[in-house]
Amino acid sequence: MAWDNGLRQGNGQDMTRDTLGRQLRDLRISVTDRCNFRCPYCMPAEVYGERYQFLPRSEILTFEEIARLVRVFARLGVTKIRLTGGEPLLRQDLPKLVGILTNVSGVDDLALTTNGFLLERQAQALRDAGLRRITVSLDSLDDAVFGRMNGRSISVGPVLSGIRQAEAVGLNPIKINAVVQRGANDHTIVDLARHFKGTGHIVRFIEYMDVGNLNGWKMDQVVPAAEIFERINAMLPIEPVPPTYPGEVAERFRYLDGGGEIGIIGSVTRPFCRTCTRARLSTDGKLFTCLFASQGHDLRGPLRSGATDGELADVIAKAWGARADRYSEERTRLTEAERAGRKVEMYQIGG
Repeated sequence: MAWDNGLRQGNGQDMTRDTLGRQLRDLRISVTDRCNFRCPYCMPAEVYGERYQFLPRSEILTFEEIARLVRVFARLGVTKIRLTGGEPLLRQDLPKLVGILTNVSGVDDLALTTNGFLLERQAQALRDAGLRRITVSLDSLDDAVFGRMNGRSISVGPVLSGIRQAEAVGLNPIKINAVVQRGANDHTIVDLARHFKGTGHIVRFIEYMDVGNLNGWKMDQVVPAAEIFERINAMLPIEPVPPTYPGEVAERFRYLDGGGEIGIIGSVTRPFCRTCTRARLSTDGKLFTCLFASQGHDLRGPLRSGATDGELADVIAKAWGARADRYSEERTRLTEAERAGRKVEMYQIGG
């Protein structure tokens, strides 16, 4: 698919579709592979210890390179951008990148996902730069449980302070993401829902996934979406509501007493591959077309070798046009060996 053959530059209506007819609409950008947490389901401490070698600065995309790629993606139909990591607030001068991306034509929605530990001190600068929405990862309100799940024995306090500050500066609505793992934090999900009920913040409970190769995932550690619903509904009655946009990954539920809503992301037991419109850009400039992909398509190479925007667009369009990914729909029929096949790690491309 050539840049000047069916892709009209900058009109905001151009669409790139994969082999299953799914449009390219969302781009998640990992701005750093580093993180100050060591969550066992993402970056287990026994692997990512003090001696682990993260990417050198020369291999990480600069803000200018990210911005240029975003402009190309926007011309191909991307309207939503999410900054991730690693922990994105570890990237120096991140508000500068936010300011640049808010001015990219065609981008209607810019959001950020963070573990919240550094959010209190950075929330105002991010808001001033143009950020409007934020998602905070928080797996439990119980300090002991949370400390085990973040791998650093960090308490909940700093994260809650970050959420309060984000609300104070106008980063709303705030979403709270909680990965639910049986035997780890599933006994605390109702408390988490109750804490944020009535605040306007939306807690989203996510089934524990087999992302990457290092988290020791087993199916019996998954708390199915139906069970999550039943546990919360038994204590805080809820009912389903329609999605807010096509391809929304979270099933939405509202409290019957008007206390707001929650979301449940059933990526294992209720896969949504057929409506997935997400591409992912790794810290070192590779395009991944699935969270469970084994390899990406290099964009940094041609970018630094003098490729034109049209040539970059052709690489992206070709990669997306050949996309047939639907791992979550295929998971249950795959053998254990096939499921354990090499996959990119989550900290490299965001969740």
